[in-house]
Amino acid sequence: MVILDSKGRLFGKVSLLDLGAAAVIALAIVGIFFFPGTSGSVAQVGVTTKPVEVDVIALGLRGRNPESLFKVGDKTNLIIRNQPYGQVDIKAVEFLPRTVPVTQPDGSVKALPDPTADTTFSNNVLLTLEGRGQITDDGPVLGNSKIKIGGTVELEGKAYNFNTSVIDVRVKE
Repeated sequence: MVILDSKGRLFGKVSLLDLGAAAVIALAIVGIFFFPGTSGSVAQVGVTTKPVEVDVIALGLRGRNPESLFKVGDKTNLIIRNQPYGQVDIKAVEFLPRTVPVTQPDGSVKALPDPTADTTFSNNVLLTLEGRGQITDDGPVLGNSKIKIGGTVELEGKAYNFNTSVIDVRVKE
């Protein structure tokens, strides 16, 4: 009896290609169930979760009536690096005056109120947001994204969607 016939079958019954495919499938199943690797799950055991306050600033925010957009106690959707975190509370809203540098007769420079701020519908807004984040060695993590000073986040509400910059991150005890 011949072990391998002219059609590539072992003992005339099982094809070598079928045997190879079965071996690949078996190895894949063993790899999935016995060596799954990291799961990437959001729910992690032993991770500390605390309230995190984030100060963001929107410079040159365009809008006819921005005072009506942000109210203390409202919620807004926070998006970090195109990854939705969820809703956070608006803890504080501060409208910053728009200024322009003006050269003085003695050569010094002084910041004076911008006379075009009302006609250009341009505002500077400082918002304090609060959400719950995981505290790691690298700092707070909201959702699955690290939140750091200098990072860009997106805020989305019923009537607005804009990008802002993070200027402060505080972990509350």
